[in-house]
Amino acid sequence: MESQWARVCDRLREEIGEAAYQSWLKPMTVRDVSDGQVRISVPTRFMRDWVVAHYADRLGTLWNGEDPAVHTVDIFVQPERASQTIHAPSARPDARKAKPAAPNARDDEANHLGYRQDISAPLDQRFTFENFVVGKPNEFAYAAARRVAEATSVLFNPLFLYGGVGLGKTHLMHAIAWHIRKVDPSRTVIYLSAEKFMYRFIRALREQNTVDFKDQFRSVDVLMIDDVQFISGKDSTQEEFFHTFNALVDQGRQIVLSADKSPSDLEGMEERLKSRLNCGLVADIHATTYELRLGILQSKAEQMAADIPRKVMEFLAHKITVNVRELEGALNRIIAHAQLVGRDISLETTQEVLHDLLRANDRRVTIEEIQKRVASHFNIRISDMHSARRARSVARPRQVAMYLAKQLTSRSLPEIGRKFGGRDHTTVMHAVRKVDELREHDSAFAEDVELLRRMLEV
Repeated sequence: MESQWARVCDRLREEIGEAAYQSWLKPMTVRDVSDGQVRISVPTRFMRDWVVAHYADRLGTLWNGEDPAVHTVDIFVQPERASQTIHAPSARPDARKAKPAAPNARDDEANHLGYRQDISAPLDQRFTFENFVVGKPNEFAYAAARRVAEATSVLFNPLFLYGGVGLGKTHLMHAIAWHIRKVDPSRTVIYLSAEKFMYRFIRALREQNTVDFKDQFRSVDVLMIDDVQFISGKDSTQEEFFHTFNALVDQGRQIVLSADKSPSDLEGMEERLKSRLNCGLVADIHATTYELRLGILQSKAEQMAADIPRKVMEFLAHKITVNVRELEGALNRIIAHAQLVGRDISLETTQEVLHDLLRANDRRVTIEEIQKRVASHFNIRISDMHSARRARSVARPRQVAMYLAKQLTSRSLPEIGRKFGGRDHTTVMHAVRKVDELREHDSAFAEDVELLRRMLEV
């Protein structure tokens, strides 16, 4: 039976080509041959429908040529792995030899079931539901994420999580993927950033291989895209994402998305796509409260088996208020300092080790303040910061303001760009590089920028 299956695969590979073979035949597994029927499983419903429509008849004909007793081929979705299976060979078999090598269990799991490691970004083992500290600002988003992860059917589509930087969106998305992978490894899951989605799409266009791209993303059970605001203004990527979104929803597959703003507030996003993003469940994560920050610190200290004085944790929870990543980073620094230097953790050593971070949190500069101060210094109007004017007298101050926004705030490049008249993040990157270059070669300009920085930090 194994040699027959190998020869059938070899014949069909020659007919349909290597790319289609890898996408559609390689994931198939022979489960049983009896009473003239071959039963073959595939990991997803979409794959079953495609194989039945395009290859089932030919599979039956080819297998009948190998064994005249075989008259039907049954393609079905297999939710769990069976002990006795025969997989489609990944390399071209030699029909004159006895049997193809037995499949490797780890390869089988990676290629046929569960988490798509070939496409997906790696998952952080720390980011599970068990390690997520729940409080008022995030309890709704947590409950929604947990419900999606545990559901056996799609309850709302998509689940859209949004909130500021470092508040837990990515943690919840990783937690959903980990839970699904643990409870039902037969479900295929793709998790990646919107940026990676765009780069894969561009590569598929360049290589004229969009069919495989579509097959990969439209044949999964759960598609998870982080930081979807990244595709704002990217028309071609939005077009492809729109069709991928519709195809998965039509098939009843789960979609989970995250962004820094709600769907309605995403600038540069097509209205039809905004409408789709709003049609599921939108859950926001608010800024952390003191109680939640203290709870996070206690949880992290327990995970690291570190003895942190209560006064130190209360001090950090009061002082570092913007995002959880900074809070965790501060805790890591004081623990590492205690271990490396050999000094006990105290309020005094904490202030000493975190002096730069604490100073930055004492004075939070906004992009609006930066724009106002820079406009005043260079004697231009505030509106010029948002205008399309390219005259050097306006463009140079605008670049300085972008540079200072990058240096003095925790805003992402796309967020900064949107504050300057909806500009692309690449414009901000160019401004930062340009100001750095000018500072190196023009001492007067460097003094201007340094003066502005000091005035804003006071």
